[in-house]
Amino acid sequence: MSKIIRVGTRGSDLALAQANLVIDSLRQANPEHEFVREIIKTSGDRDQSQPIAKVGYGVFVSELESALTGGAIDIAVHSLKDMPAELGPAFRIAAVPYREDPRDVIVSRSGAGLMDLPEDATVGTGSARRKTLLLDKRPDLNVTPIRGNVPTRLEKLTAAGGPDAIVLAAAGLKRLGLENRISEYLKCWDFVAAVGQGALAVETRIDDEPTIAMSSSLEHRDTRVAVDAERAFLAAVEGGCSAPVSAHGRVRDGRISLDAFAGDPDGKRLVRGSREGAANAVIELARELADELLTNGAADLVSPATGGSE
Repeated sequence: MSKIIRVGTRGSDLALAQANLVIDSLRQANPEHEFVREIIKTSGDRDQSQPIAKVGYGVFVSELESALTGGAIDIAVHSLKDMPAELGPAFRIAAVPYREDPRDVIVSRSGAGLMDLPEDATVGTGSARRKTLLLDKRPDLNVTPIRGNVPTRLEKLTAAGGPDAIVLAAAGLKRLGLENRISEYLKCWDFVAAVGQGALAVETRIDDEPTIAMSSSLEHRDTRVAVDAERAFLAAVEGGCSAPVSAHGRVRDGRISLDAFAGDPDGKRLVRGSREGAANAVIELARELADELLTNGAADLVSPATGGSE
């Protein structure tokens, strides 16, 4: 019997592109159902003047979740890196599709990469993680806050008085067909990618078994294992998703490599660590890595629930 499934998303160009990817895949796997896109305007989209940490933790997630619980939508599509490390009891991540490129990238006016930017260059980012890692590599840089969706940030880069470069996620540029703007890819096990970066979350109500079953066709096992490890690490160190802390996992041949860091906002002190183990025991591995970093000083660097999105 045909059913209308309402898929909720934010209204930015990137969010719409991501939702369309999910809807197209759902239609292919479930041709007997109709999938309708619903745009949910969040307070984080409405208020572009404040830094993310001031707007509030999970700002891009909570209003989509409210639409889920209220029955306005059946599925919410998120950038997984926007989601808190621990999900609320009413919700389930029903599927994690194949992960797009998880790396951060430099987009510069001149085309120069990170180490080739001029001394005292200005680099824009809204992420505490990116700021810390930038200043670790280049303490001379002037790192300034920048907000807005991907096209808006690119416009600021080319505007008079704009920064010399900005840092963005490769996944967003690729999904928007803008990869030609990339000046340099940054290795995500060194310039540690955000937890969940490049991955999408297909979220449902926890008791909506038909929609959960329908969404399972999008699941990519290795991506799920990697992001589960990253999220378990973040939960163990109690870091908000915009705190200067992260972990990045890579799964291959039944094994996972997990690299992590925590740092201070000025990039003057970083604690790094890594673990490798079986992909069927990633939660334990992630917690062990978190304990290692906390013992080595990360507890003094990570501020719980600072919150936000990149």
